[in-house]
Amino acid sequence: MTSTHFYPIGTPGQPWGDAERAQWRANQQRQRSYHDDVVAALERLEDRFEVVQYGQLDYAPDHYPLFAVVNREWDASLPTALVTGGVHGYETSGVHGALQFLDGQAEAYAGRINLIVAPCISPWGYERIQRWNPDAIDPNRSFRGEGLIEEAAALMRWIAARGDTLLVHMDLHETTDSDLHEFDPARCARDGIALVPDIIPDGFYVIGNSEDPQPAFQRALIAAVEKVTHIAPADAKGELIGMPLQSPGVVWGESRAIGACAGFTEALYATTTEVYPDSPRTSPQECNAAQVTSVCAGLDFALKHPQG
Repeated sequence: MTSTHFYPIGTPGQPWGDAERAQWRANQQRQRSYHDDVVAALERLEDRFEVVQYGQLDYAPDHYPLFAVVNREWDASLPTALVTGGVHGYETSGVHGALQFLDGQAEAYAGRINLIVAPCISPWGYERIQRWNPDAIDPNRSFRGEGLIEEAAALMRWIAARGDTLLVHMDLHETTDSDLHEFDPARCARDGIALVPDIIPDGFYVIGNSEDPQPAFQRALIAAVEKVTHIAPADAKGELIGMPLQSPGVVWGESRAIGACAGFTEALYATTTEVYPDSPRTSPQECNAAQVTSVCAGLDFALKHPQG
């Protein structure tokens, strides 16, 4: 089933050009502060962790330093985990869940696993509650090659230069009602294609990398998170976001092939978490807690099964 939903930019059936992208960009307004919400939170962690600037985004007149947090007592003999948030800047609990994990739970893993946490990969999108970067490009389709846009490229360069062997990579996301009424229509208008309506899952779920899904790892995340918030049920087709359900709350999707953040490393255990913040059955605090719980469950599982 397709839709004739009208998006106010562009001509139906024709992909956007520079003029349409500029019109779209002009419509984006800053609604919150990356510095106040993220940078200030990282500054408060500097006495406990190493806060590293790994890049910078320059979108005149705005400039956004990009930060990651690394544990101070780095031990090359230990496994390493990467946690990423805010690849899609509008997905709030990905950012705040990563920050909450750093403040509350990360130090409990000292001496067992090295941690790298990049809490807000797309600060321009975070401030504007937007999925894309200023050029109307989806960061979570850009982690391929050497990185298609600087949001992806900066992190990829830095991780590659470090040379760490990653055991875990958890990328924290949300699925929101705005996907249906704004971001999917905008994407279809941008690409000049018809809109095919989707169903937003009500609850938490994970997308394992289909290239190597590690199903027991994915199931362990769901088992932990279902104690904190509800797990998304399958739709009438037995699917979540168009992908077959593999087990409760678990689907497998391409990551490396599409340039998703969760697929750019060689981590044995990789996943994309998704939570539905617009559900009447949850709250922002519960969504943050679900993200934190999933990270801890992922680390705990990996430490118990470091060889798969």
